[in-house]
Amino acid sequence: MSYPKFRVAICGGGVGGLTLAVALSKYPDIAVDVYESTPSYSGIGAGVGIWPRAFKVLKKLGEDLGQELLEKATDFTWTEDYVPAIAYRKSDQPKGEQIFQVMTKGDLMRFHRADFHHVLLSHLSSSCRVHYAKRLATYVQPSYSGNDASPITLTFIDGTTATCDILIGADGVRSAVRGTLMRESAQHSNAKIRLSCVEPVWSGVTAYRTLISAENLRARDPNHRALSTPTMANACFLVYPISQGKFINFAGFTVHPVLMKTAHGTFSDEKREPFDRPWVGELTAKEVAKPFEAFEDETIPLLESVDKGTLWGVHTVKHLPTYSFGRVAILGDAAHSMTPFQGSGAGQSIEDAYILATVLGHKSTTLANVPYALSVYDKIRRPFSISVAQASKYNGQLLAFQGDVELNELGDAVTRSWEWAWLTELDGAVDEANRALTMSGEIPKRPLL
Repeated sequence: MSYPKFRVAICGGGVGGLTLAVALSKYPDIAVDVYESTPSYSGIGAGVGIWPRAFKVLKKLGEDLGQELLEKATDFTWTEDYVPAIAYRKSDQPKGEQIFQVMTKGDLMRFHRADFHHVLLSHLSSSCRVHYAKRLATYVQPSYSGNDASPITLTFIDGTTATCDILIGADGVRSAVRGTLMRESAQHSNAKIRLSCVEPVWSGVTAYRTLISAENLRARDPNHRALSTPTMANACFLVYPISQGKFINFAGFTVHPVLMKTAHGTFSDEKREPFDRPWVGELTAKEVAKPFEAFEDETIPLLESVDKGTLWGVHTVKHLPTYSFGRVAILGDAAHSMTPFQGSGAGQSIEDAYILATVLGHKSTTLANVPYALSVYDKIRRPFSISVAQASKYNGQLLAFQGDVELNELGDAVTRSWEWAWLTELDGAVDEANRALTMSGEIPKRPLL
């Protein structure tokens, strides 16, 4: 009977967690357990957008996986040409006007989140097991240096426990893994800074989210632009079709001008205004419509087609001093939850997952030098994902007219801050990770400083 090189536990089975599980499925000597907090993967969920840079990463996991995702994407044909991606309108007036059209090299792929999850689930190997209704409470790591090979012990909210050799937290903005990692690492370095990063902060953005039946909207307005064209109005709402045109994803936003400028990035001790409602709450159709009822006439059929929705206080994570400690690392929203104004949160979790799989699956990585391998992931991914979070915040300021850019220059400013998503690729970072793990002599056990 053969035993795996090591056992990886992934807490959180969202886009990042499942992408990591699929990527690790390519390495038969790594056993993977995914602990998902929900009882099952259902049809519940909103839209998710994937830009060309992130989709090229998914294609590295297999042409068949890429093809299946293409078949699930709405109104999408893969292209390397420049195409009109999102139309931006000024809609906070009776007669709206288009301000600019973002042209991108390759288009935004648009999915129902449940469709995306199901494609990833279908590509897990037999070495990967998924456990449902398992939300992590905390963990205990016997050693952070790699000298102690004793397993990490996981304790879940329901009181059950499990063990693993490596723990990856993909458990979202309220990550239990991040909390324990920061408290644990604070005992060794920069305690004040690390402890300040345990809890997320309200970004100043409130999101109103729902799925609108395309059939209902078509009955009210057969030619409504939301049926075919991704459209954003004043950073106040974004609409686009998903599920092969069956639904319209609606994400509306209100922006607190002061907090939007200050929250998210610093380690300061300034008092931050809390979100004074539940982070996620149910809304009636009337409550969804209220912030947008004075908008242009074109919004009326959209809002009249809403059945119900949810309100989200958009919280973000401070720019962390590390994404790893010992044999534990975090990815996605657990590491760098950001505002939604570049549609890149899911894409960044995909990139995190691929680099993590690269360093863990590398032939030179052993259980003894996992802390070093995870520090390579941290060194590569943390600066880039933080830069994306900053760019997303900047886009939000521009689109809420809180920046220092004139209206006629807005399109160019937004495009410049965003074009990394379709003009750059992850390949250089993958090469950097492989170089760091392909060294003459023994790979160091201690992490990079």
